Amino acid sequence: MNIGDASAGSGVSAKMIRYYEQIGLIPPAARTASGYRDYDPRDVHILRFIARARDLGFSINEISELLDLWRSTDRRSADVKALAQAKVDDMRRKIADLQVMADTLETLVGTCAGDDRPNCPIL
Repeated sequence: MNIGDASAGSGVSAKMIRYYEQIGLIPPAARTASGYRDYDPRDVHILRFIARARDLGFSINEISELLDLWRSTDRRSADVKALAQAKVDDMRRKIADLQVMADTLETLVGTCAGDDRPNCPIL
């Protein structure tokens, strides 16, 4: 199938498919006699996996690690779990940091009169 069909089947834009190929996240696509990229269902499955991992917040490097684990026949599920748990822990830290930021800003908003005078602790 061509790149448009692979894009439609995976939910990954053709531009991103070319980018993933360029950075080595996915192997280069097979080529037709006329030089067009030619994808098979396995390629689309990998692209769907990448899209799902991106939706879950994994970085390109983390996705590369996941793909390496997926391709490995001697992988340990403990390795996969550890990678995912590290991502969860990172997300929880970011959520906590954002909560502190929101609380601080909310306090500042509460102390600003919001009237015609120029004084406001936000500034």
